[in-house]
Amino acid sequence: MVKNRSVKETGIITDVPNAARNYKDRIFRMVFREKKALLALYNAMNETDYENEDDLKVTTLESALYLEMKNDVSFVLYDELLLYEHQSTKNPNLPLRNLFYVSDVYSELTKDLFLYGSVQVQIPEPKFVVFYNGLENMQEREVLKLSSLYAKKAEHISLELETLVLNVNIGYNKILMERCRQLSDYAQFVSEVRKRLSKKIPLSEAVNEAVEDCIQRGILAEFLSKNRAEVIKVSIYEYDEEKVKRMFKEECMKLGMEQGKQLGIEQGKQIGIEQGIEQARVIFRLYISGKSEEDIARETGETIEMIHKVLKG
Repeated sequence: MVKNRSVKETGIITDVPNAARNYKDRIFRMVFREKKALLALYNAMNETDYENEDDLKVTTLESALYLEMKNDVSFVLYDELLLYEHQSTKNPNLPLRNLFYVSDVYSELTKDLFLYGSVQVQIPEPKFVVFYNGLENMQEREVLKLSSLYAKKAEHISLELETLVLNVNIGYNKILMERCRQLSDYAQFVSEVRKRLSKKIPLSEAVNEAVEDCIQRGILAEFLSKNRAEVIKVSIYEYDEEKVKRMFKEECMKLGMEQGKQLGIEQGKQIGIEQGIEQARVIFRLYISGKSEEDIARETGETIEMIHKVLKG
């Protein structure tokens, strides 16, 4: 096991967002926004035994609105830049998204440095990990490569970025789960909510029951007791998003199929999904800003029935 040591000063801005400020934060980010939990996750991932939480510098990027989540947790530790993200849906574009994320962090990191001189600038090595707990089947671990997205496949790749995707649903990556109690408990909490939803229990009731049950059984007990109201609010928001994605994948297929007459059926499907999701973003932005369903209908041109369906799932 690697023993504790001092971290080099990086000069990077440190900011741990307070999830209570807005709905953007996910349960994953809430659990691991504490340095103690984040360091425990790092140790579990790397089989290390670091203890000094002050050596860890959190650099989490703020996320955008609904359906536009950015990375959940990023931090610098011992000259490594770790970007940890939670995903409940499969996404082959994660390497490209991570390229954007790391570019933003590096820009912040080097903003006061002279990049056009002869002195070499030192930057931390990036590592990208996605913790997947969606409903679609996935193997225990998968490596996604930026090069797989290139339209032209060249023999020599000038820029590569790899993203490790780990399945953290119950029953997967058991060794990792055993090493990190917080991650294991997080997976169990998600499972408890889903069990109740599968029984057609209303979302709000399902989340409340899962929170109470987990507290009683000692699963994330301290965290859930301390953040009960916030967890319930964020969980409902989070599961509503999953509903929106599934709904628009079906509802907007019609629009995509229509455009598919000119562009090809598969392209048409994708266009319909993308346009539907973009419209959902607009609807939720307006709703969060305080607009009524009638106001949103007037501004978007959608029917009140459609607005209600999007907002209520």
